[in-house]
Amino acid sequence: MATGGRIIMHVDMDSFFASVEVRRNPSLAGRPVIVGADPKGGTGRGVVSTCSYEARRYKVHSGMPISRAYDLCPHGVYLPVDRSFYIRVSGEIMTVLRRHAGRFEQVSIDEAYLDVSDAGSFPAAGALAAAIKREIHEEAGLTCSVGVAPGKAVAKIASDYRKPDGLTVVRPDEVAGFLAPLPVGKMPGVGKKTREDLRRMGILTIGDLACRDVQDIIAWLGRSGVLMHRLARGIDEGEVQGREGCKSISRETTFDEDTADPSVLSGTLAELADVVTETLAADGLRCRTVTVKVRYRGFETHTRSRTLERFTADPAMIRRAASALLLPFLNGTDVRLLGVRLSALEGGRTRQALIDEFLSP
Repeated sequence: MATGGRIIMHVDMDSFFASVEVRRNPSLAGRPVIVGADPKGGTGRGVVSTCSYEARRYKVHSGMPISRAYDLCPHGVYLPVDRSFYIRVSGEIMTVLRRHAGRFEQVSIDEAYLDVSDAGSFPAAGALAAAIKREIHEEAGLTCSVGVAPGKAVAKIASDYRKPDGLTVVRPDEVAGFLAPLPVGKMPGVGKKTREDLRRMGILTIGDLACRDVQDIIAWLGRSGVLMHRLARGIDEGEVQGREGCKSISRETTFDEDTADPSVLSGTLAELADVVTETLAADGLRCRTVTVKVRYRGFETHTRSRTLERFTADPAMIRRAASALLLPFLNGTDVRLLGVRLSALEGGRTRQALIDEFLSP
């Protein structure tokens, strides 16, 4: 199974943007809150950034076209993205988390990994996770879900296991049993198209995948199937990476349903570009290289990069560069994952603020 006495914690805030809006305006509690583009009465363009669990009951989800969200939930509370405010609240939460980690890795505005091996045991790490949850609730007024496991990918799956406000501890001897009955779509990076490919192979659960010959998986999904097969068997060796020596900022999202809709792809890319640019500015950095990453079904992944004439932290310039890089990918092919990375950084403190998914090649 996962390696060497490590104890990894994944902390994931619950419906973060929407929860922050409810914290700011308590009258929104219990209502379907949808944060994203302006729906304009159902004719708006752009996508849902996030939504409350009340909105999810109407089948609204992040990455969905805002017009579709309005069709499903016209009585919802639609709010614009106030990312600078969310970043400030995120800073409060990350400050709490850093207090408790031997090694800390923030992977998005609302989630992070902590290496808590110094806790000494999984029961102790579970108690620490419960204390962290209480501390975040007391200091930030928000709930989070936490997974504790011997490796990063399993910890991430565990944090999603009892959302919202959950805590799941998976000891080394429990990894295989924990993973086996879960739907294969619970694995990071496995989307709708890949689930369908696996279903045609008779693979419905992570345990089904673990039992298959890896050569069968490669024949269907290519070499990336090796990574999936290893994780299904509990082989999870990714390390929590601190800031030192990292020189890029990236953010990506996997769509719940693959899409070729240019408005959805363009809107999502613009949001991703804004997120990484705000992180860049918060760290006092400028970048010179912008990269867009697109993944199609079967984990076929492509990247395009542009080196700018000068270093910049200008949001409009970075967004324009990212949009231009996306254009060749707007070709009618369904996209399952979209990402933006800024690199060739100068100034401030170079770090990797947000990482790619586990199953990235």
